[in-house]
Amino acid sequence: MHLLFTINENYVSVLETCIRSILRFPCEEGYDLYILHDQLSEAVQQKLTQHADQNARFHFISVPDTAFSDFPQNTRYPKTMYYRLLAAEFLPETLDRVLYLDPDIVVIRPLDELYHMSFDGNLFCGATHVRKFLTRLNGARLQMPEDAPYLNSGVLLINLEELRKRPCRQDILAYIEKRQAYFTLPDQDILSALYGNETKLIDHLRYNLSDRMYFLHNANLQNEKIDLDWVRQNTSIIHYCGKNKPWKENYRGVLDCFYHEVLSSQK
Repeated sequence: MHLLFTINENYVSVLETCIRSILRFPCEEGYDLYILHDQLSEAVQQKLTQHADQNARFHFISVPDTAFSDFPQNTRYPKTMYYRLLAAEFLPETLDRVLYLDPDIVVIRPLDELYHMSFDGNLFCGATHVRKFLTRLNGARLQMPEDAPYLNSGVLLINLEELRKRPCRQDILAYIEKRQAYFTLPDQDILSALYGNETKLIDHLRYNLSDRMYFLHNANLQNEKIDLDWVRQNTSIIHYCGKNKPWKENYRGVLDCFYHEVLSSQK
């Protein structure tokens, strides 16, 4: 199973927890973890590879500073967030697919079903965390194709084979020049606008569940309520997206129990 992470040194400890959560569930072919990074030191790379065993192989790929010099970035949104969009440029050509995961994720069930999912001709498989009204607003803001979903970029199954056939860098830079002034979350804005209508939607309750989406689901009277037992039996990926992180004092939510279970397993 090929997994992709994109980080700088600010997220190393968070990524360690994510990786530990994944390796609790051995897969038959083992894991190849590809880490696109912005100058990770040798010490940090060694810290991460201490989790390597016969079931996990680490591949560190340093991305040149100049590779994303034309992409908008700031302290909150560093250039590493774009690496996933052009992963096909940096990953080995022998890979036909890769599962990208944000580091602020914990895995609580095996990933095999998601990883081996059919693309059905699409470039990505991903989830949306946005309801129809906000999807329409984002569509107008970004000039997205009609009916294209606004995607959460934290969990993406990427069709590398098909992306290599596209002039993705040129398309992305052209779109940035056209709509940069309207960006709020640059990577998600670009992903949704250019590839939203070529993304197969996956169930966010199973593969990209956040506290916000948990509460919104249960607040909708038309939905069958879910609880933590349901999550434990059905969800594979918990995503602590946004500012609400279980390792911060101001965390508000109920899904932090899964994060702390991983931490306790490390001791």
